[in-house]
Amino acid sequence: QVQLVESGGGLVQAGGSLRLSCAASGRTFRRYAMGWFRQAPGKERELVAAISGSGVTTYYADSVKGRFTISTDSAKNTVYLQMNSLKPEDTAVYFCAADTYGYTYIHHSPNEYDYWGQGTQVTVSS
Repeated sequence: QVQLVESGGGLVQAGGSLRLSCAASGRTFRRYAMGWFRQAPGKERELVAAISGSGVTTYYADSVKGRFTISTDSAKNTVYLQMNSLKPEDTAVYFCAADTYGYTYIHHSPNEYDYWGQGTQVTVSS
């Protein structure tokens, strides 16, 4: 079992920055792909950034490329999402998730992820 706990969400003005953290406990996630998803009201959950278990491959949604960066700290069992130049359309609940079969490949569907955090709200005001 893996437990994931997100933190770092909040209210920020457009153009500002936030860093989300996802702390994992239980089994190490070293071989798992880790993804950050978001879900806005009335919309489907979408993958915004992910990193493969090997650390070699990353993915960013077109809407966040150049603004968001995913990183991991294996010593702390933590995954980060640095979000810069935030826009009102980035407002959503952000979830981190672990894919136990994602060592070399990044899955985009939330159905492929086995463990989820509880989510953290990010609100960007205009």
